[in-house]
Order: sequence, then structure tokens, then C-alpha cells
Amino acid sequence: MGAIVNPFPDDADRGAIWQMLVERDIDAFLARDWSMVENDFVADGFFGLHAHGAKEPDAWTLDFPELAAYRDEWLRQAAETAASAHVEPLRAAIFSATDLSVIEITGNCALARKKFDGVISRLDGGEDRLDWQTLYICARKDGRWKIASFVGYLPRTIASFDCCDQCCAPGSG
Repeated sequence: MGAIVNPFPDDADRGAIWQMLVERDIDAFLARDWSMVENDFVADGFFGLHAHGAKEPDAWTLDFPELAAYRDEWLRQAAETAASAHVEPLRAAIFSATDLSVIEITGNCALARKKFDGVISRLDGGEDRLDWQTLYICARKDGRWKIASFVGYLPRTIASFDCCDQCCAPGSG
């Protein structure tokens, strides 16, 4: 496997979170090997929200009320990805489409914003579009960072709110 450069060489905490959420996650996903990442989760109390690409929180659902539900979906997606032949090396393409450059750490908690932006061409002429983000809530447990929860499949970018002239007109409020 080719070397991928961790963007946090001088920050042990952010470097560890990046390695967990990017390098180890991608390698495990491509290997379809949950055992490579299962210890990266706080199993007790874990949950994940699925945003379904919607910017409106009313559309988000609690699809992963426990870690087993997320594991099953992760494995399903890994198998689906493996069933497609891609034009370019898949590992390099996924790394190229992945950005985890913003990690906020407060004490033993962290918020990591993992964004995907890319197109991976398949040999059948189709393409896999990666265009979403996941907000990971991480916790330091027993001296290492783990995923405690997440909100996944959010829009990668959310258009700014454009206020109509009527609501912002002088004297309207």
C-alpha cells in the first residue's frame, strides 16, 4: 500500500485521530475487515445519525442506534464497493477525495470534520461520486482516541441562507 502523509506530523492527538478516521478506516473498508477498526469505537453508548444528504435536521434519522447497526451498514457498503471495478487504484482515489484537516479538541473530546469530494470512474462507464461529510465526535478513552458518535452523510457544503427582500425590508421586523 502506498504511503499517505498524515497532515498533523507535529500534533500527536490530531495525528492519531486522522490516522483512525482516514488511513485505518479506508484500509479496513477496502479490505472489508471490520476487525481493523472495531476497537476505534466506544461501543457502550455509541450511536450514529444518518443525514441522508439533507441540510435540514428534520430529515436526519437515527439509523445506527448501536454499533452493530453501523458495522452492518459499513460492511454492506464495503462489499458493494468491492463488487465494482474502478479505472484508477481505489485506495489512492479515496484518499485523494478525503479531507480531514479540521479537528477541534477540547479536553478529552474532539470534533472531526471528514469531507469527501471526488469522482471515481468505474470500468463499466459509471462513476462513484463522493460528495458528503461526516462529523465525528471522538473521546479519549484509556489513553487513545475513539469514535463515540457521528452525524454522517451530511451535505459537504451547505449553501448560505439567502434572505428574501420581503423579510429583510426596512420596517419588516
